[in-house]
Amino acid sequence: MDEVRLEIGIGGGEHLIAQARANPTVGFVGIEPFVAAFAKGVQAVGEDGLRNVRLYDDDAVPLLDWLPPHTLGEVDLLYPDPWPKRRHAKRRFVNARNLDRICRLLVPGGRFRFASDAAAYVDWTLAAVQAHGGLRWTAETADDWRCPWAGWPGTRYEAKALRAGRAPAYLTFRMPE
Repeated sequence: MDEVRLEIGIGGGEHLIAQARANPTVGFVGIEPFVAAFAKGVQAVGEDGLRNVRLYDDDAVPLLDWLPPHTLGEVDLLYPDPWPKRRHAKRRFVNARNLDRICRLLVPGGRFRFASDAAAYVDWTLAAVQAHGGLRWTAETADDWRCPWAGWPGTRYEAKALRAGRAPAYLTFRMPE
């Protein structure tokens, strides 16, 4: 494998499957703790016969702690639960401890990508990453976060947000070289 990429919270696996098809020499690890969504992902991987995908059906933190340092070229967190109530914000996946984990795992120049239609979570993520200091936001123009990434297949969560009139944001952060 040329590199290994991780997707946290694959849902039904649409994005992971599309990426694995488009990049057959890249290894993909998908994490999904919810059984029904995980089952959809397993079924989709099996139907496609993808040999470059591995799935993990539990909370992401134990796997992030288990993986060796500097092994991932990319970590994607796409449409995570925004925990919109102020008292629940502490449950958001993006926090200093998880950013430490992600930074430990990324290779130099590796990317952390975050997509969400929850403006408060997008702002939270930008603030958390800036405060953390281990990653650099790569945006140079507004289109860099307003437009999906190259090769973006879309997800059902994104489609739902667009139908509801919510504008998604696509943030890319990079580890220093």
